Amino acid sequence: MGFRVAVVGATGLVGRQVLRVLEERRFPVEELRPLATSRSAGRTVEFGGTTWEVGEATAGALAGADFAFFAASGDVSKELAPVAARAGTVVIDKSNTFRMDPEVPLVVPEVNGHALARHRNLIASPNCSTIQLVVALKPILDRFGLEQVVVSTYQAVSGTGAAALEELEAEVRADVEGRAHGPQVYPQPIAFNVLPHCDRFEAEGSTLEEWKLVRETRKILEQPDLAVTATAVRVPVRVGHSEAVWLKTREEATVDDLRSALQAAPGVVVLDDPGAAAYPTPLQVAGRDEVYVGRLRRDPAVPRAFWLWIVADNLRKGAATNAVQIAEALVAARAPSGQ
Repeated sequence: MGFRVAVVGATGLVGRQVLRVLEERRFPVEELRPLATSRSAGRTVEFGGTTWEVGEATAGALAGADFAFFAASGDVSKELAPVAARAGTVVIDKSNTFRMDPEVPLVVPEVNGHALARHRNLIASPNCSTIQLVVALKPILDRFGLEQVVVSTYQAVSGTGAAALEELEAEVRADVEGRAHGPQVYPQPIAFNVLPHCDRFEAEGSTLEEWKLVRETRKILEQPDLAVTATAVRVPVRVGHSEAVWLKTREEATVDDLRSALQAAPGVVVLDDPGAAAYPTPLQVAGRDEVYVGRLRRDPAVPRAFWLWIVADNLRKGAATNAVQIAEALVAARAPSGQ
């Protein structure tokens, strides 16, 4: 049985990835509706060997869809997602709009797929940096408990969008050619630079991106009192977010214990042989759907404390793949036993 599938934001980086992942994973699409704002409507996208014209995202265009993947702005999600959900469409939203709504499940299927049981046709997909973090933390939490987590991110410019990728490329070319090129997407140049500034600054000096990591991690792991803190940093990398993570377990554990738990976890690849220069990097994980973990080591100064290095493709597992996996889990739950 196939499904009527809408993709809102189909012309953007994440929207195009959603189309690619749907095709690669052979999601049963019977009817495709690529949609975007009026500014991008009329453009074309590729799916299933066919060129599709993108329509304008409206309530009417979404009517009757079985699934709608929202990969557009928060304003678009706020306006159209509840309307589509009330009409019976299962909405999987990638924006920040509904993530902390207590009535909306915030889901990473490998981590808290059980939360889908209470959805009301509206499901939030977490922030890209949160997804890879909780996929790696979950097996450690289950085996040893967690007391504290400290995260420093190294986030690719594709997390900001296509304009940020273009800005990085333009600044690199300008630098090589000895020309000036003032930043427009970011407040300072990103080429050959590092910016401790992801999203807007909020109370007490933290950015919204840092608060997303804190709040979303607690919600997904169902640990409302978990001590989590973060520093989010933008780096001149095209695709692939990296994270240096310090954590403290509740129970005694060894590095081998953590490695064993991670190796057995769904969606995790352990790449951890520093002596052979084997550790995850953004270039290695680009185009992959797994979360890669390496540089496992004990903190010699603090009991039950460890360091991890976590890397994932922010456009795939951090966005498109996670959304499609949510839809796959819902389809699997509908299937009769034995199918």
